[in-house]
Amino acid sequence: MRNSTGVSMADLPEEEIGAQTLRRLSAAWPRRATIRTDLDRVTEAGDYAEEVPDYPLRFLPFAEHPDFQAVTDEQRRRVLTLAWLVYNERVVTAEEYVANPTFAMIAHGVFPGADRFEVVEAVQQAHIDETWHTYLHMIAMRRTRELRNVTSEPHYPHAVTYRMLLAEQAKCDERWQRDMLSFVWTVVSEISVNAYLELLSRDETIQPLHSLVTRLHSRDESAHGPVMLEVAKAVYAHLDRRQREFFTRAVPTALRAFVTQDFEVWPGILRHAGVAGATDIVNDSKSYRGSDLLVRDFSGVKHLIREMELDVQLDGF
Repeated sequence: MRNSTGVSMADLPEEEIGAQTLRRLSAAWPRRATIRTDLDRVTEAGDYAEEVPDYPLRFLPFAEHPDFQAVTDEQRRRVLTLAWLVYNERVVTAEEYVANPTFAMIAHGVFPGADRFEVVEAVQQAHIDETWHTYLHMIAMRRTRELRNVTSEPHYPHAVTYRMLLAEQAKCDERWQRDMLSFVWTVVSEISVNAYLELLSRDETIQPLHSLVTRLHSRDESAHGPVMLEVAKAVYAHLDRRQREFFTRAVPTALRAFVTQDFEVWPGILRHAGVAGATDIVNDSKSYRGSDLLVRDFSGVKHLIREMELDVQLDGF
């Protein structure tokens, strides 16, 4: 990124990369963080209307499949309840298995250029937020299970975001490559998670508590995106050519991992709800236009690419 004097981002002194942005975001944290301002709204029991679904029907990849449209109202309600629980599981996986381990690595000095106080302070605040978000979604899932009398559930595989990270790390020969993949996954996730949360945060067709939980989470993430953009700039400025090329190549794969529809989870959910032909329904839905993507807002990563002047083509997005 060139500034008004024509200097490249990579040529800026370390203390100039994002210092003011990080200080501003950190200073606002005590007033902005939902753990400080909205704890009671989540932990107190809220209204719950039995007839209102837990998850939007339109986000099921097989919603238009004739065999699914023929299911009973009770089966459809159960599928939507399990879909809401899986949505939360995917959020928790992104926090607990991707973001938080990376935040710990940043705090422990694993990545070059991320040891300045402004960086560590902002990342530690984000780390606190993410731990709170796990608790937030845990409370939401518990309340749903109690109110919907969910006494058993199918096995949920690890969310596709994390499975794809593990698959990419398995291809690596060196530790720094595996660590860098975790870093890129976290940057992309934190910059993109608002789009995932916004799927439900303003939805008026589902339980109000569900939209509240995602709306509060999204409010915190609106600060995490800018934080991780600045952290990415600081780290990238200290990478050598090979490391920068590795970082750049990982961005589209990380984005795909974050926005893709998780087809592996749906057969078990349908079978658990007593829907016949579950595997065929899911396999048929893979051919539906656009069904491979759950999230279709890529503006955050596109902004990252522009800001960091990365040579990245987002083919298929």
